[in-house]
Amino acid sequence: MARTYRALAALLSYPTEAMRAAVPEIAAALEAEAMLSEASRTALAALLRDFAAQDIYALQERYVDLFDRGRAVSLHLFEHVHGESRDRGQAMADLIGLYAQHGLEMAPGELPDFLPLFLEFLSLLPEAEAQALLAEPAAILRALAGRLAARDAGYAAVMEAVATLARAPATGASAIPDEDPDDLAALDAAWEEAAVRFGPGEALDGCGTDRLRTRLRAATRDAAAA
Repeated sequence: MARTYRALAALLSYPTEAMRAAVPEIAAALEAEAMLSEASRTALAALLRDFAAQDIYALQERYVDLFDRGRAVSLHLFEHVHGESRDRGQAMADLIGLYAQHGLEMAPGELPDFLPLFLEFLSLLPEAEAQALLAEPAAILRALAGRLAARDAGYAAVMEAVATLARAPATGASAIPDEDPDDLAALDAAWEEAAVRFGPGEALDGCGTDRLRTRLRAATRDAAAA
């Protein structure tokens, strides 16, 4: 399971030459653990072949166009939970503390709710604990898988794999409404919204998996009811 989480994290990260060089290793990890169905591994193998064949600049442009032009398929989980509210800052602080408790060090400028980083964190945990944590944002992962299916089949295969491991429901939920990726005016308007506020938030003691789960559950219910 740990290698599968790391493989999926690599596939959802910004493409680099190092990642391209690791394509055989990623493919081998997915096959060796066989945590995903054969159909899922076949779809991911097609993406890996695409990564190996394409120019690195083309891969990077594809990634930026897909994930950075709008917020609907943002890989930052708490955007889909809290939007731009103050609660996101407190939730991120909690998650940073949880990572620190397990010895995961973040790179400068990294945000803790970035899905590839979250998957890396899960790879450090016992299998049952990792699966339980991944299940908490399952509705968000389902929403992302559905939205990516309309945008990029390759990356949709990765998110579908993550959603399957999370045992995601048939219907997704996100605090961020879907958007037309070709509507540049709407995308510009979305990015002109107020920046997230990282204030002190409410005074709550400590951090841990139970608190993270509570936040994710509450946010999923709110998004589903919207």
